[in-house]
Amino acid sequence: MATLTIRGLDEETHRRLRVLAAEHGRSMEAEVRAILAERLSPPEPEYGLGSRIHARFADMGLTDELDQPPRDDMPRWAVFDE
Repeated sequence: MATLTIRGLDEETHRRLRVLAAEHGRSMEAEVRAILAERLSPPEPEYGLGSRIHARFADMGLTDELDQPPRDDMPRWAVFDE
């Protein structure tokens, strides 16, 4: 496990780090590790839920196009006072 020493940290940054660590219930060292891990982690793919579902089931041989039933009549307004 590597060790990192940070010198020359200004007082305001040190204070804010101490407050942030206290808010999260961690030591300052643990807070810095969490910040670095979050900042340096690889980005999550920019796919939505539908794209992820499609990718998961794509190899099952399902077609991309669904057969739509013919629409003979136009949609109607909802009537609530009958």
